[in-house]
Amino acid sequence: MTTTTTTTKAIILVGGPSKGTRFRPLSLDVPKLLFPIAGKPMIYHHIEACSKVENMKEIILIGFFQESVLSKFISETSKQLNVAIRYINEEKVLGTAGGLYHFRDIILEGSPSEIFVLHSDICCAFPLNDLLQFHKQHGRPCTIMGTEIESAYANQYGCLVRDEKTAELLHYAEKPETFVSNLINCGVYCFSPQFFDVIGKTMIDLKTSGQNITTDYPEITRKGFDVERLRLEQDIFVPLAGTGFISVYPYVGFWRQIKNAGSSVYCQELYLNHFAKTKPEILKKGNNIIGNVIIDSTASVDPSAIIGPDVYIGPNVKIGKGVRVIHSIILDQTEIKDHACIIYSIIGWQSLIGVWARIEGIPNYTPFLYSQDKRRGVTIFGAGAQANGEIIVSNCIVMPHKQLDRNYNNEIIL
Repeated sequence: MTTTTTTTKAIILVGGPSKGTRFRPLSLDVPKLLFPIAGKPMIYHHIEACSKVENMKEIILIGFFQESVLSKFISETSKQLNVAIRYINEEKVLGTAGGLYHFRDIILEGSPSEIFVLHSDICCAFPLNDLLQFHKQHGRPCTIMGTEIESAYANQYGCLVRDEKTAELLHYAEKPETFVSNLINCGVYCFSPQFFDVIGKTMIDLKTSGQNITTDYPEITRKGFDVERLRLEQDIFVPLAGTGFISVYPYVGFWRQIKNAGSSVYCQELYLNHFAKTKPEILKKGNNIIGNVIIDSTASVDPSAIIGPDVYIGPNVKIGKGVRVIHSIILDQTEIKDHACIIYSIIGWQSLIGVWARIEGIPNYTPFLYSQDKRRGVTIFGAGAQANGEIIVSNCIVMPHKQLDRNYNNEIIL
């Protein structure tokens, strides 16, 4: 008797250059999805998790970057993790569901039994094996991974109402104006192949009606609708909620959306805490290290510098005497001179921080970057920016190659 081995595939929705505007100035030098968080490009964490799923046949990235932008990363990561990775260029924006449906023949090549779909701009533990087992157990065509957050922030995300006995999705509201639920959509899904038939039927309904599904759902109706541009959350999940098609997997663990550049610092903290439990060998140890820290092997850190907690120091960085770095990301070939202090900041590639300079952001773990019309968040230096010695830069965004010779506070420095 022969047994048939079932396979899975994973799709990562990576967007494109026009979607990285909130990540500026860092996305001026590297695509958002390749920005290093906890020492690895943002989507490396997704791909690594996918590669650990048994019988993972292929990982497909769908977006509208030029293929040359991602080719080196894809080649290196594929070899490192021993998994097939393919990039598909949408050429035009098709929407999260439109892209999946448009390339359905490629996705379904080899007859995978299940397909994971992940958004690229999230950070979590990616418990894909547990999600897969839950999906199989409940037998519905689609499973959404959901997690509970503070009620005050829930309306910033897609909110889920779940039947606690059957796990069925009863109601879905994308960024509702009023409180619906503190169970939110994590942006991680597991599909059975027949779910593509559901997406196809929805597209036919849209074409027939000339608008989004039905006027019973005014929150998803829009003018000038392009039938090929279909949104997974608003156009598919909203009308299918309560119809028996979708389950909700309750994820308990860390999760955060990477909305803007400063989010990288908070996501890095979550990943480093996770690594302390799952792969502590990658974390730096030493008398001058506090908490969870990753330091590239080519970086030079003076023994008198105190580093951590929650810090990444990239390749060929130079850290001088008496430097203090806390909750920060220091990128390649940057130099931090003696006795400088870096707190809640991202220092871009090939930047220079002078002696006794203090660069600091305001810790803000909420989804709201602005408070009373003032930005409150991580200080960000674009590539090649310089801060002279003995100045303070607080709660600022500094454009690339800008030289600062005085104190700045609460400014975007062009």
